[in-house]
Amino acid sequence: MSLNIEFEVPSWDEIYEMLLTLADMIRRDRFQPDIIVGVSRGGWPPARVMSDLLGDVELANIRVEFYRGVAETESEPIITQPLSMHVAGKNILIMDDVADTGRSLKLVKEHVMEKNAKSIKIATIYYKPWSIIVPDYYVRVTRRWIVFPWERKETVRNLLDKCRRSGIPIDEAKRKLIEGGMNEHLIERFLKEILEETK
Repeated sequence: MSLNIEFEVPSWDEIYEMLLTLADMIRRDRFQPDIIVGVSRGGWPPARVMSDLLGDVELANIRVEFYRGVAETESEPIITQPLSMHVAGKNILIMDDVADTGRSLKLVKEHVMEKNAKSIKIATIYYKPWSIIVPDYYVRVTRRWIVFPWERKETVRNLLDKCRRSGIPIDEAKRKLIEGGMNEHLIERFLKEILEETK
């Protein structure tokens, strides 16, 4: 068996540049959110940065459970932490790191609509062409598995688990991550820590 996943591993600086581009798009559109809703967990870091870039906009959160591991999903997303703030009559920007299947974003948008938001826009850093939701704002289209700076160890942990279950050599997963741009030293450190944790 082989690992049929291509990775993209953007740096913090690349992510920040993309978030600056998103903020410019939002301003050009003349959309002024009253609240930015970060979709947990991947949407929290970009939501925090976007709040800063758009002038210290209030932050709220919502948690959706969807992914089990790298390139594996549950059948349907569910909200495990409802919206943390009242949004009635407010302009809402829903922020996530990637629109992959789009099902979690669809669920979040419906949840926010039920709370009587005045208007809702969605922003993601990346958009995958098969997503059922096309964000109002996004910077890059990709078919790759994105490994964001805030989930590197989690990705290595999930890949190790996937390799063990599928009989795929971990060296193949390491090679693919390195080709995608992940630091080899970090991969080795995470593998060592994960193996220590599971002893």
